Amino acid sequence: MTGTGTGTTGGRYAPAPGAAPLPRMVRAQAWLETRTQLRNGEQLLLTVVIPTLLLVLFSAVDIVDTGRGSRVDFLAPGILALAVLSTAFTGQAIATGFERRYGVLKRLGASPLPRWGLMTAKTCSVLVIEALQVLLLSAVALVLGWSPHGNPAAVLLLLLLGTAAFSGLGLLMAGTLRAEATLAAANLVFILLLVGGGVVVPLERFPDGAQSVLQLLPISALSDGLREVLRHGTGMPWGDLGVLAVWAVLGLGAAARFFKWE
Repeated sequence: MTGTGTGTTGGRYAPAPGAAPLPRMVRAQAWLETRTQLRNGEQLLLTVVIPTLLLVLFSAVDIVDTGRGSRVDFLAPGILALAVLSTAFTGQAIATGFERRYGVLKRLGASPLPRWGLMTAKTCSVLVIEALQVLLLSAVALVLGWSPHGNPAAVLLLLLLGTAAFSGLGLLMAGTLRAEATLAAANLVFILLLVGGGVVVPLERFPDGAQSVLQLLPISALSDGLREVLRHGTGMPWGDLGVLAVWAVLGLGAAARFFKWE
């Protein structure tokens, strides 16, 4: 039997019905997530404009005493850590929170793409945006006189563990709070960690008691670890990597346990 005008031949649909291969679905969803983020003006302000402005402003103007040496050598690693925070935590938490509110996650959860595939696609999108951030911020910092040192493998490991830690915390927030609460809380955390996470203000400027607590924050571990490698040329900062690994395990584990898709 041959259909007429129905796209069938010999009783077969053309193209054949059914889900695409899983890798293709993940790539398509990751590309969609990336384009959506890059087209969102608020997300670009958070992930690109603010870190770049902070890098230029604090490097050019002596607002904060960063100690001996070039200001940009101190600031660049911290701003790279801030870029990871803005994308993996703040931006992802807000976007996922509103997707959950509007039922986007519920609909995607009913699609052939499994839920872990959706999370994988979101993670790939975050990594792509972070790569663009690192390239842009590094170029700006080099123009400002930055002289990075150290092992690129250590930098990459720090960035990956920092991404895992912040992604877990962002997804935990997005999957448990209302979208409006996620929006407010994510922005508040961003500001607090910007000020107290060793990004632009050295932790040595805080009281000893506060330093002990602040050093355990993931943003402090990431900014300190990047600074140790890129500014001082040290090897693997195992202490900072350990802090990030603990946050990554706790955050991703809690997100997997408590995330609500509706």
